Amino acid sequence: MSVPQRRLVSAGGVVLDGDAPGAGRVLLITMIGQDGRARWTLPKGGVEPGETHEAAAVREVREETGHTAAVLAPLPSVSYSFLWRPDGVRYRKTVHWFLMRWDGAPPGPTDGEVAEVAWVAHAAALDRLAHRSERDLVATALDAAAAAAS
Repeated sequence: MSVPQRRLVSAGGVVLDGDAPGAGRVLLITMIGQDGRARWTLPKGGVEPGETHEAAAVREVREETGHTAAVLAPLPSVSYSFLWRPDGVRYRKTVHWFLMRWDGAPPGPTDGEVAEVAWVAHAAALDRLAHRSERDLVATALDAAAAAAS
């Protein structure tokens, strides 16, 4: 018997609070996985009907972290597959990423989906993130921010 498959499209942000690589922080969240373990990740979520990827990234960052941020530039999209055990479906997910800058406002309410929200130093974020694709994405975002600042 074959496993049912579905496609998902999400958007998210690498949110920075400073201009110089090494001097600022990255906004991270922890999510609880199917195995019950908390994992550090970047804020992201599903694109709603009629919503642009950019608008979805801004909304998801706000909903998951309480922070508001502006999009500075697109980053590479990432695609991966996973089996969601509760429904037995294999998902093929594409996440559209954006480099974002925090606006400095205090955080507002969150949607309660995440276990923890934290500002983490750039180097620590590269160590803490659970997925290699997200570590690579943060490194790319830091390089893009450095190039834009010079």
